Amino acid sequence: MMEIRKITCIGAGYVGGPTMSVIAQKNPNITVTVVDLNQSRINAWNDNDLSNLPVYEPGLDDVVAEARGRNLFFSTDVNKAIDEADMIFISVNTPTKTYGKGKGQAADLKYIELCARQIASVAKSDKIVVEKSTLPVRTAEALKSILDNTGNGVNFHILSNPEFLAEGTAITDLHNPDRVLIGGEDAEAIEALVSVYEAWVPKDRILTTNLWSSELAKLVANAFLAQRVSSINAISELCEVTGANVNEVSRAIGQDSRIGSKFLKASVGFGGSCFQKDILNLVYIARSYNLKEVADYWEQVIILNDHQKTRFAEKIIQTMYNTVNGKKIAFLGWAFKKDTNDTRESAAIYVADHLLDEEANIVVYDPKVSAEQIYKDLDYLGIRSPEENRRLLKVVNDPFEALNDAHAIAILTEWEEFKEYDWKLIKDRMKRPSFVFDGRCLLDSSLMESLNFAYYTIGSNVK
Repeated sequence: MMEIRKITCIGAGYVGGPTMSVIAQKNPNITVTVVDLNQSRINAWNDNDLSNLPVYEPGLDDVVAEARGRNLFFSTDVNKAIDEADMIFISVNTPTKTYGKGKGQAADLKYIELCARQIASVAKSDKIVVEKSTLPVRTAEALKSILDNTGNGVNFHILSNPEFLAEGTAITDLHNPDRVLIGGEDAEAIEALVSVYEAWVPKDRILTTNLWSSELAKLVANAFLAQRVSSINAISELCEVTGANVNEVSRAIGQDSRIGSKFLKASVGFGGSCFQKDILNLVYIARSYNLKEVADYWEQVIILNDHQKTRFAEKIIQTMYNTVNGKKIAFLGWAFKKDTNDTRESAAIYVADHLLDEEANIVVYDPKVSAEQIYKDLDYLGIRSPEENRRLLKVVNDPFEALNDAHAIAILTEWEEFKEYDWKLIKDRMKRPSFVFDGRCLLDSSLMESLNFAYYTIGSNVK
């Protein structure tokens, strides 16, 4: 079996950083080097103050503290790390294309190709190259073509090892995965990667498949999870007009062992780096093979998710007498979910955008997301000038600065701390009537109503 002594990961983001940290923690005999061209990101991974890590995940700081400097290293010297590695993970961004053919749906593979070409030009010994980024099915074919035709005569073995991490529980997921999936054609290369994971993962949880099944399984897993979210959100709207309560409906159907309870919590909509991107990619692949009905089916999951965000923003406007112009609306949360500082495709971005079009004055508090990131998210949309965004939206570090004198509160992230606030005190400090729009079904509705809030939550009690 091929012996793995040195691993390199290209990409120090939300996947590469935590995954390699755990691999290093569990394999003290293997040197793991994470490389990235972003110097400030690498500096943050190397910061002595572990609260400054560029990725916030509960438990990540402890893992990094244990392994960093022992057998875990972060560097910008990509060529050196490639040259020395026996196994190279590619964990770079694969965003949705914003140009050309497939714009708005297909995955942009330019960073993957750049990695392949750099590996090919630098490598002087045989390498196992592992796809860790989420990729369209048959991407390995393109990778192998580049490596074989532009390399230095060395042998490259391509494996697919998609991640199935949930942000906010990534370290728990890595320590105790449901499964590890490895796809490939070379038995020795597969066994080499299996041996890395066997340091802590039971053998029966390590699944091996062919390359194409592994690549497709990642897209399909995210599509199925997102489908469940959109399904319960579709029912939430029906509940609102019929007098049913979506939480009660969800609990009732979740007790059915054929359905299960996970991902059946109604909300303002899903976000994150994977769900929307992967479904759009699936839609594009289906259309490229002329599978129109398949593409239309999965596209509807995205359409419903966009609708949920829009109707939440519209609900705020309609309830507040059809105008939010000049009104202070406090946003509690900006991250796409609790226990992460990731804001990619966060519902808060799109709800804010809708309300800013109506000239609302929004004040945002999130315990982990920086003001710089929040403004970057809004500026990226390109709807208003950066100056206009900063005029209409303010970011604060104290939640009560956001809540004082607010006309309304919108809960966009399910941070646990929001439940613990003194809501009686908050009510006393707000404008009257005091509106609360709970986009995550987070708060106790009976408490809110007993305090005489005008309380609205998705999937029930429309007033």
